[in-house]
Amino acid sequence: MKASQPTGVRIAMWSGPRNLSTTLMRSWGARSDAFVTDEPLYAHYLRETADRRHPGYDETLAAHDADWRRVADWLTGPVPGGKRVWYQKHMAHHLLPQVERDWVDGLTNCFLIRRPAAVLVSMTEFFPDPRPEDIGLPQQVELFRRERQRTGRTPAVIDSCDVLRDPPGVLKQLCERIGVAYDDAMLSWPPGLRETDGAWAPFWYKKVEQTTGFGPPREEFDDVPDNLRPVLEACLPLYEELAQHRLK
Repeated sequence: MKASQPTGVRIAMWSGPRNLSTTLMRSWGARSDAFVTDEPLYAHYLRETADRRHPGYDETLAAHDADWRRVADWLTGPVPGGKRVWYQKHMAHHLLPQVERDWVDGLTNCFLIRRPAAVLVSMTEFFPDPRPEDIGLPQQVELFRRERQRTGRTPAVIDSCDVLRDPPGVLKQLCERIGVAYDDAMLSWPPGLRETDGAWAPFWYKKVEQTTGFGPPREEFDDVPDNLRPVLEACLPLYEELAQHRLK
């Protein structure tokens, strides 16, 4: 990987599925100084986990690079389009064990979390037996600890519920923490899909496609079906480790 990084701010927002991740990508994409990238490791993840086929599997592998090393080199290279900010929407569970982590040190790593019960119940719409690693919390905690040890600082953590309760307040804090000026343009955007959306967008982004801003706060809960109780119990300590540092 590269020994030194080109100029520009590369924000890696590590999230789990069924979160606010795509809406947050819309928010950053509304800035005139930002380029956004949608789940750049997804193709590699799909190729290596073919036993759990996702909607848009064939389309994703046909349109996106599945070589994580080439993708990592790109993500740590020049910011596309001559922009100053590169917002990278990452799913933490795409960091499979064989994906090395050293390249991540060249990014400004942030974390988007949501109460695990809500994530698990939402995921059962597509996958009836989600595991902790499927919602990305083990990988998020791994990266969070790595970042703190490497830099001696606590990276930014935001909770999707907090964002929906106070979008400008949380976004201003996030921007301040990562050294980027806040822009009111982040609060609204036109509806529809984007050229920067992944090839899976027609399968997953039906609701986001209709949005023009952040929606109302969601009702969160802590209960899950009995078969998911062991998974929830494994996830809760991981969520709480991150949540105690979240921006409010």
